[in-house]
Amino acid sequence: MTSSRPEPSHDPAPPPWDAPPDGWPTPRAAYVHVPFCRHRCGYCNFSVVAGRDDLIDRFLTAVDLELSNLGRPKIQTLFIGGGTPTQLSADQLNRLMIVLKSRFDLQSGLEFSLEANPEDIDEQTLDVLSDHGVNRISLGVQSFTDQKLKTLERSHSPAAACEAIEMVASRIENVSIDLIFAAPGESLEDWRRDLETALTLPIMHLSTYALTFEKGTSYWNRRLHGQLQAIDESVELAMYQHTLQACEEAGLEHYEISNFAKPGYQCQHNLAYWHGCGWYAAGPGAARFVDGRREVNHRSTTTYLSRMEAGRSPVAETDAITTTQYARERAAFGIRMIEGIDLDLLSNEAGVDLRQLCGGAIEQCLDDGLLRESERRMRLTNRGVLFADTVAAALLG
Repeated sequence: MTSSRPEPSHDPAPPPWDAPPDGWPTPRAAYVHVPFCRHRCGYCNFSVVAGRDDLIDRFLTAVDLELSNLGRPKIQTLFIGGGTPTQLSADQLNRLMIVLKSRFDLQSGLEFSLEANPEDIDEQTLDVLSDHGVNRISLGVQSFTDQKLKTLERSHSPAAACEAIEMVASRIENVSIDLIFAAPGESLEDWRRDLETALTLPIMHLSTYALTFEKGTSYWNRRLHGQLQAIDESVELAMYQHTLQACEEAGLEHYEISNFAKPGYQCQHNLAYWHGCGWYAAGPGAARFVDGRREVNHRSTTTYLSRMEAGRSPVAETDAITTTQYARERAAFGIRMIEGIDLDLLSNEAGVDLRQLCGGAIEQCLDDGLLRESERRMRLTNRGVLFADTVAAALLG
């Protein structure tokens, strides 16, 4: 359930002539992409490389070099994702943490997140992370069912996932987990059991994603050849609706289409994305938004490394956006939040009249029962939540 966005051009473009009245937002968030994995799962379309741990030391040097160009900016959220950051050894993780502390001015109250696989969690790894101030761990659990984990090509067991959650929570309170639903062959009752297990564990945040068949993945090819079949859409919708009910009963607030959190534990880093606040990024395939320009690094880890080692830019795609694009994107990404958006506030901040710019799309979504407006905020309806991509695409124009 992700929103589409305009594809950036492959040729460098000059900065846009216009800018919001108060200027482009100064980024206070940073993302570092660690591409290494034990295995590329069949549904994964991220920038990852499996079985190439021999590249890790070169990667750490390259990331340090890339970040050295930023001038040590002040940040309030730092997210290390992947890939699998915990594929790094404890010594390599320690080196990465030292690099990040030297290249960013970490502000008081920093949300410091790191993605991890359950099978990588041990006391030595937790020592490194907690010693360096990591205060939020996102575990890629995906399921607590043996057969579903096998289908998803995950190598940990349900018991190992539960043990990892308990171990992390004993050291780092803010534990988030990812779960996938609508996997091939999965029933509504299977998903109920997954959720029931998750909600009895010491988690503060839950992200749930419907399985998608992304072009270029082995799942996509297997589906084309009839080896995998998507479940019926009505079952997928029933799974999502059950998620809303179960999380509400467990005290997790539904604050974005796919995300639920205990009070005070919303992911501040992702909120920066959805609010269009700007962010720095480094590593293979990493995407940033700084000073009105979107840039994406080359997805290939080896190409990224060779470019950095040759003193060349790692950027593969760049797009200098206009304030009109900026306003549309803030509306499209912001509408994913359950609290909705204040169109007038966004218009003032972007210097673009969104009611005029998106008037036709908004009226159509209101007529279709996908949006409602109350107390100056435009929100998705219950039906609109199920068709959030349609609403986002309409706002993007």
